[in-house]
Amino acid sequence: MKQITSVQNPFIKSLVLLGEKAKARKQSGTFLIEGKREITLAIKGGYEIETILFLPEVCSETETRKLSNKAELIEINKEVYQKLAYRDTTEGILAVAKAKSMQLSDLKLSENPLILIAEAIEKPGNIGALLRTADAANLDAVIIANPKSDLYNPNVVRSSVGCLFTNQIATGTTSEIIAFLKEKNINFYCATLQNSTSYHTQDYTSPTALVVGTEATGLTQEWRDAATQNIIIPMQGEIDSMNVSVAAAILIFEAKRQRGF
Repeated sequence: MKQITSVQNPFIKSLVLLGEKAKARKQSGTFLIEGKREITLAIKGGYEIETILFLPEVCSETETRKLSNKAELIEINKEVYQKLAYRDTTEGILAVAKAKSMQLSDLKLSENPLILIAEAIEKPGNIGALLRTADAANLDAVIIANPKSDLYNPNVVRSSVGCLFTNQIATGTTSEIIAFLKEKNINFYCATLQNSTSYHTQDYTSPTALVVGTEATGLTQEWRDAATQNIIIPMQGEIDSMNVSVAAAILIFEAKRQRGF
């Protein structure tokens, strides 16, 4: 089995770039996954794992082989692992995986889909939280409009606790996504302060998309003008917005309640 013990190894240097640079991920079509659970969920989600690197004193060769019998295994030492690892906690295992296409046309929706759409969310932690909520509700898909962050950013993988791999995900421009929803006859409800009605008064039992924007600027005018209905979560304190993942969870689970969970 191949062993790498130097952080100056060209392959290791290329993996460091994968973790740090969206450009490197895009050019190679690959990204890094850290942790047993995340790697397991990626394999279950149909991601192709090219290489698994493991620290034998933490994760044995036998454990590693159980994860995938197709990937190349590389034994590394502690210095190399620490150079590549993103998290403070040590699980001793990383993988190089092939990125998936995230085209709207790739989505496979049920007859009565429930979809989350998030526009221009910048913080990887918020994207991860949205993906966790979507997984918890078993949504048909998550669509990111006008993405500002690379979805294969290590912080998205980490903060989503692997839910990047358990959800169907697509990206596109706002115009493309609105056209897609109209073509599929999916009603879409936009969370916004302007011209809105209380979210709990709407019927989400037919094909539905729930649309959220950034806390700072909200949704663009294009969404607000095209919406089936603009909706608002009534707020009784001093502030007029909440974290986007919290708002999305409130809307999603109201729709799930109406659908009988």
